[in-house]
Amino acid sequence: MPQPLRLVSNANVQPEDTPSSSVTPLPDADLLDAYSQAVTTAAQRVSPSVVNIEVFQLDRQRTRNPQRSQEARGNGSGFIITPDGYILTNSHVVSGAARIEVTLSDGRHFQADLVGDDPDTDLAVVRIHAPTQLVPAKLGDSAAVKVGQLAIAIGNPYGFQYTVTAGVVSALGRSLRAKSGRLIDSVIQTDAALNPGNSGGPLVNARGEVIGVNTAVIYPAQGICFATSIDTAKFVAASLIKDGKVTRGYIGIAGQTVPLHRRIVRFFNLSTEQGVLIITVEANSPAQTAGLTEGDVIVGINGMLIAGIDELHKQLTGDRVGVPVELTIIRGNEQRSLTVVPVSSRP
Repeated sequence: MPQPLRLVSNANVQPEDTPSSSVTPLPDADLLDAYSQAVTTAAQRVSPSVVNIEVFQLDRQRTRNPQRSQEARGNGSGFIITPDGYILTNSHVVSGAARIEVTLSDGRHFQADLVGDDPDTDLAVVRIHAPTQLVPAKLGDSAAVKVGQLAIAIGNPYGFQYTVTAGVVSALGRSLRAKSGRLIDSVIQTDAALNPGNSGGPLVNARGEVIGVNTAVIYPAQGICFATSIDTAKFVAASLIKDGKVTRGYIGIAGQTVPLHRRIVRFFNLSTEQGVLIITVEANSPAQTAGLTEGDVIVGINGMLIAGIDELHKQLTGDRVGVPVELTIIRGNEQRSLTVVPVSSRP
C-alpha cells in the first residue's frame, strides 16, 4: 500500500550550491581593482575624442624687437562633439587667438577655425577639417549627476598623451564668475585635480559620458575644481555652431536649481519638484525693477514650468529681449506672478 505523502518544510534546508545569506566583503585589493577598472574603461572610451589645443597670439611686448618671437603660445584641451570636426573647449583657452592648432589623440595636426566664443559660460567651439570622420565624445545628462559619484577629468596638455585624474563630484549647483563678470550657474564642483593645460577637457562619469567641461581650479585651495555642466554646454555649443554667438535675454539674477518641499508642490499643484532659487539680484537690473528678491524660487515662465537653471537659460533667448515675460515664483508660502522685461546686456 502506498505511503501517504509528507510535506517537509525547506525553510532551514540549504543546498550546498546555495550561497549563504551573509555576504563576504571583497578584499581591499579587489575593491581597488574595481575602481581602477572603472577609471580605465571610462578613460579609454573618451580618450580618442580628447584633443590638444595650441593657441598663438601676437605678443605686443615683443613686436618691437624683430629678433624675438612675435607670437606667444597658450595651451589647453578640448573634445570632439561631432564627426565632422566641431570641438568644444574653454573660451579662455582660445579667446583672442591669432592662430589655433589642434593635435588629435593619434598625433595628427590640423589648423582650426574659431566657430564661436561665449565668455559668459567660458565655452567656445572650434572646427577642424579632417579627411576622415572623427570620433565624438558621448555627451551625458547633467540632471543625472549625483554628489559623491565618480568623476574623471581628462585632458591632452602640451601635446603629450592624454592625462587622467579621478575623484568624486563634491557639490552641484555652484556659481562661478566668468572673466566677463557674469556668474556661470549650475557648475559642478569636483576634487578630480586639473593639471595645467587640462582646461577645456571633458569631465566624465564611470560610463565615459561627458558630464561637464573642465573650466577652473582654485589654486589656494586643495582639491577644489569646477566644470561647466554639459547641459549648459550643449545649449551654448548649438548656438555657437548655428549663429557663431549666444544672444541672451538678461534679467540680472544668479540662481541655482533646488528641490521644492513636497508640501509646496502639493499645495500649488505643481508638476515639477524643482525650481530656481534666486541667490542674488543685481542692482538696476530688470529683475530688481520687476520686484524679484533673493530667496524667491522661480517655477515658471509664461505659463511654462521651469525645473532648473538650465531650462531658465534656454528660455531667456535673444528673441525674449525687450519682450515682457511673466515669471511665476514661490515667495515664502505664496505663489506670485511678476512681469520682467529682459535686455540684451547689463544696464
